[in-house]
Amino acid sequence: MEEHSAKWIIRGNKLLDETAATSIRGYLSMLYDHLDKDDQRPVVPLSHGDPSAFACFRTSPEAVDAIVHAVQSAEFNSYAPTIGILPARRAVAEYLSADLPYNLSADDIYLTVGCTQSIEVILSALARPGANILLPRPGYPLYESRASFSKLEVRHFDLIPEKGWEVDLESVEALADENTAAIVIISPGNPCGNVFSYQHLKKVAETARKLGIFVIADEVYGHIAFGSNPYVPMGEFGSIVPVLSLGSISKRWIVPGWRLGWIATCDPNGILKKYGIVDSIKSYFNISSNPATFVQVKLNLSLLEDISDDMDFCLKLAREESVIILPGVAVGLKNWLRITFSIEPQSLEQGLDRMKAFCQRHSRK
Repeated sequence: MEEHSAKWIIRGNKLLDETAATSIRGYLSMLYDHLDKDDQRPVVPLSHGDPSAFACFRTSPEAVDAIVHAVQSAEFNSYAPTIGILPARRAVAEYLSADLPYNLSADDIYLTVGCTQSIEVILSALARPGANILLPRPGYPLYESRASFSKLEVRHFDLIPEKGWEVDLESVEALADENTAAIVIISPGNPCGNVFSYQHLKKVAETARKLGIFVIADEVYGHIAFGSNPYVPMGEFGSIVPVLSLGSISKRWIVPGWRLGWIATCDPNGILKKYGIVDSIKSYFNISSNPATFVQVKLNLSLLEDISDDMDFCLKLAREESVIILPGVAVGLKNWLRITFSIEPQSLEQGLDRMKAFCQRHSRK
């Protein structure tokens, strides 16, 4: 039998490879690859962005029971509508209407499988030839990668560290033009951990109205605020300017945190005061705002030896101490670090202890 060699004509998408390499997951994979396999200590993931992975942030029993009942009832054993099942959309509409000057209907709600699909749907809907979108810097990098697929030009406005990472509204007005489709607002902030005040959100909305652009509200709509800021109602915000909401409207993963007094304060259980951010390693970092679940801190490289930048810091920290934190370059801020507090208290203590030892070991003599 004559042998034939098949020639594949399918080629990989280079843009996908580039996107994966510059995503948060891409950076974290690189850091995990640098762990010392001989280190018997448990890895402390101070880069982790999902509190539900830890027992102290476990989903409330009410939510678990509801999911179990839905499965056992067999009432939903079918292909769901693309926009979400009607009972769920009705429930979301009723929930959101409590903070609005008008009532939403189920037809106003489009449910997605997580924020990633929300971003894909909304950016695809806004994309048109020559359009641009305003994204925060620092910010969640998925917006950039999705915008490139949708052929949306990305323009970055700055968040101001000295003002608790508020939006630089002057830069927003300078960047926007007749082709600007929307501005993205994230609060509680990722990666900065800040929560916008109601007054600041109102200024953002007024600016967007003046410019005639949509606001993509990521995490803002119907979300409990952290730290010292109160819950931010979206009623007036939504009536000033069209709002496309990507935020979670569920309190389920926040409830256990409030019970523990964990997320509810800027210094959970007094650990930060005891361990590093306020006292022992404060000299190495610049804290620009009160943290929620994240804090974005600036490296003081002048006090460290053999550390060239934020990526070098994170790689060596992973290898020497088995602690993973996210370098700022992953979210658009070189020589900054994103540290999460949304892990078990004991693990947080261990991680901050190891960071303190690492900084002292690399201190300039």
